[in-house]
Amino acid sequence: MVLSLHMFWPRKKSHIETLIEQGENQHLDFKFAVNDSRKIARSMVAFANSEGGTLLIGVKDNGSIAGVRTDEELHMVETAASLYTRPEVSFQSIQWNINGKKVLEVIVLPGEHKPYLAPDEKGRWTAWIRNQDRNILAPAILIEFWKKQINGPQVVIEMGIPEKLLLRMLETQGMVSLEEFTQLIGISRREASRIITDFMLLGMLECRFQNDKPFFCRKPGNKL
Repeated sequence: MVLSLHMFWPRKKSHIETLIEQGENQHLDFKFAVNDSRKIARSMVAFANSEGGTLLIGVKDNGSIAGVRTDEELHMVETAASLYTRPEVSFQSIQWNINGKKVLEVIVLPGEHKPYLAPDEKGRWTAWIRNQDRNILAPAILIEFWKKQINGPQVVIEMGIPEKLLLRMLETQGMVSLEEFTQLIGISRREASRIITDFMLLGMLECRFQNDKPFFCRKPGNKL
């Protein structure tokens, strides 16, 4: 009897199979196919506005490989980037053959010109971000922060009563929403946004999400 080494040694998993095992997450999105360039544009914008990520086209939501015609799908992705993202999102693509089925890997790096916009269902140009395994609308305060970054992050904070109370809230609660800060201090939403975004520009605070709602907390490694 002739024995094969494959009887004793498991087949090495491909790069794509290893990615699929992770499941959809903050940096990974599965697409069965690309039927609408506008929809794929939202995913590309969400990754560009966040920490970057990878689209696997030809993979079902449950992780099974369906396969696609990679040339056609790549054309749809190129159309999404050129016509339905502002500014245009750059990407890299790799075509894979997994057991006779083709998968298109689309890699989007974190953008340098946030906010990136894509049209919503009604055609309105809006900013999207990645939150765990979903794309959600970016909150106004985060868009304000990005726009301030473009103008230059040089900020000087005068430690008045609102600023000191914000730091005290962070010490006691850990995380604070814009609404909580506005109501407790009794200042305008616009002023509260300015204070929070200034702290973010200094690298002291960061934005996190709970149930798609933005909260602000101390950035790891930073001492307030």
